[in-house]
Amino acid sequence: MKTRRIPIGIVLCASLFVLHIQSKTVDPYKVLRVDKNASQREIQKAFHKLSLQYHPDKNKNKGAQEKFAEINNAYEILSDEDKRRNYDLYGDEKGAPGFDTGGAGDHGGYTYFTSAGPGQSGFNFGPGGMGGQGGAKSFSFSFGGPGSQSSSGFGLDDIFFNMFGGGMGSGSQFGVFGGFGGSGRSQSRSKNSGKSIPSINSQMYKKEISDKGMTWLLLSHTSTSRGIQYYESVIEVASSLDGAMKVGSINCETDASFCKNLGIYPRNAPRLFVYSLKPSGNGALVEYTDDFDVKRLKRFCHEHLPRFSKRVDLDHFDFVSQTIGGLPKVMLLSTKEDTPVIWRALSGLYRNRFVFYDAQVRDVYDPAVRRLGVDALPAIVGWLSNGEKQIFRTGISVKNLKSAIQDLSGLLDSFEKKSKKAASAQSKREQSEPEAKQIPVLIGSNFNDICGEKTPVCVIGVFRSSKARDKLEKVLLSVSQKSLSRRQYTAYGSRDSVSYALLDAARQQSILNEFDKSGYKSSEKVLLAYKPRKGKFAVFEGEVTAEDAEGFISSVLSGDVQFSNTRHNPIAK
Repeated sequence: MKTRRIPIGIVLCASLFVLHIQSKTVDPYKVLRVDKNASQREIQKAFHKLSLQYHPDKNKNKGAQEKFAEINNAYEILSDEDKRRNYDLYGDEKGAPGFDTGGAGDHGGYTYFTSAGPGQSGFNFGPGGMGGQGGAKSFSFSFGGPGSQSSSGFGLDDIFFNMFGGGMGSGSQFGVFGGFGGSGRSQSRSKNSGKSIPSINSQMYKKEISDKGMTWLLLSHTSTSRGIQYYESVIEVASSLDGAMKVGSINCETDASFCKNLGIYPRNAPRLFVYSLKPSGNGALVEYTDDFDVKRLKRFCHEHLPRFSKRVDLDHFDFVSQTIGGLPKVMLLSTKEDTPVIWRALSGLYRNRFVFYDAQVRDVYDPAVRRLGVDALPAIVGWLSNGEKQIFRTGISVKNLKSAIQDLSGLLDSFEKKSKKAASAQSKREQSEPEAKQIPVLIGSNFNDICGEKTPVCVIGVFRSSKARDKLEKVLLSVSQKSLSRRQYTAYGSRDSVSYALLDAARQQSILNEFDKSGYKSSEKVLLAYKPRKGKFAVFEGEVTAEDAEGFISSVLSGDVQFSNTRHNPIAK
C-alpha cells in the first residue's frame, strides 16, 4: 500500500498559521487609524466614526463583531493616559512605569505572516511590543516554497537547524535570527541590523561581565542547537530590560575551553544563564531551566537583578548613624511595595561607590517625606560623606529604562565628585582646626565661652537621661559638621556663627527656668536656640532627629521661627 506524504511546506505553513492566530496582538493606533502623536480629540473622533461603522447592530458582515471589539479595546488603551504611555514605552498597556517594581507582566510580542512573492512566505517577529512602538523592532526573513530555496539562499530545512548560528565564525555576532551568515548560504533580512546578540569570548567576559555590576542574560549554543523559541524569548526579555540587563551568546563549539571553565557543557538545545551579583558581591551564573515562556523568563531575570539597596522605614531610620562618614548615601522614595528595577540596577553598578537605601512612602504629605524637604514623588535624596543632605531630584519622570539609568548614573557620578571634595575640605579643616569630636556639657566655667555674648546663636540640647544625652549628642555632632551652620558671618573672624552644647536638666534646672517658667520638666529632651545678645530664644520639643535639628537651625538662622524673650540672663552653676 502506497503511503501519501504531505509536503513539509504545507505542514510548516499550517503550524505557523496557528501560531499567528494565537499570538497576534493588534496595534491600537492602526486599529483607530490615527497617528502616534494624535490628540485625545482626534482619537475620540476616530473611535466614534469606526464604532458606528462596525457596530454589530448596523454591520452584519462577517468579522464586524471582532473588528468592533478591537476598536473598543484600542480606544480603552489610547483614551487612558497611563495605559497609552505604558503602551508607547513598552508595547503593552500593562507595562510598568519607570520606577515600578518591574513585574513580569505580559510580553506583548507578536508573530505574523507576510507575503514574500509568488510561492514564498514570510515570517516576522517583533520583540517587546507591537507595531514598532517604543523600543520594539520587527525582524523578518523569507523562505521559498516546499523543497526549494529562497533568494536568500536557504531552504525550509535550514530555517530551524541554523537558528543558532550554523557555520557561524568565532569572530561573528549572533545575529538577528541567529547569524545565518558564516557559510554564505543564508542571511537574515532584519529591519534593524543593530538588534543582534553579541558573541562573548573569555576576554570580553573578564572585561565587561565578571564582577562589573551589570546583569547579563547569556545564551550558550553550538552550530547544531535548535529552537526558535529560545531566541525569541531572549530578544524580547533583553529588549524589555535594556539598560538593566545586557545579552550575549557563547558558542560552545568554537570556544569549548571557555565554556568548560564556566561550567557550561553543550547540549542539543541551547541553554540560558543569568549572570548576577550575589549579596556577597560576587557574581555567579544561574541557569534558567523552566519553559521558554517570556513571562517566566522575565520573572526569572527580575529575581536575579542586584539587591544592594537596603529597604528602610523612614519613621525608624536613624539618619545620624546611617548618613555620616564612609561612602556617600542615596535614598529613593517611592510608593512602590518593592524596590524598583531602575534602583536595583543602579545599586549593582555603584555598589562599591555608594550606600543605597529605598523606602516606600504613602505620598508627599507623609511627615517623614516633608521633613526631608521632598515635594514630589518619586524622589532621590543624597547625603555627602560629611552627612550634608541634598535633594537629587523630585517628581522623577523617565522615557525608558535605559535612558533613566544613564541619566541617573550621570547624577551619581557628579554627586560622588562633590562628596569627595567635601570630605577633602572637611579633612583639611579638621587638621587646621583640631577640636575634640564631642559636644561640651554646659557648666559654670564654660558657659560664657560657649553661649556668651560673642556667640550669635547657641544651640543647646537639653537632656534628662543618659539615653537622651547620647541621642542629642549624635544629632548635634551631625548638624555641626554641615555648612548650613558654620561661619555664617565673617565679622567674628574664624569663630562659628553657631555653637553647640549639651545641658543636664537635673543639674542645671535653674538655667531652664530662665527660658521658661515650667523649666520644660515634662520633656525628656529639648532643643533650644539661644541668642545671647538679644536675650531671645526659640525651642523645639518632641522627638529630635538630625533632620528636625537641621530644619530648626536653618529656620533660626533665616529668621523663619518665632522667638521669645528670656525671663533673665541664664547663668550656669
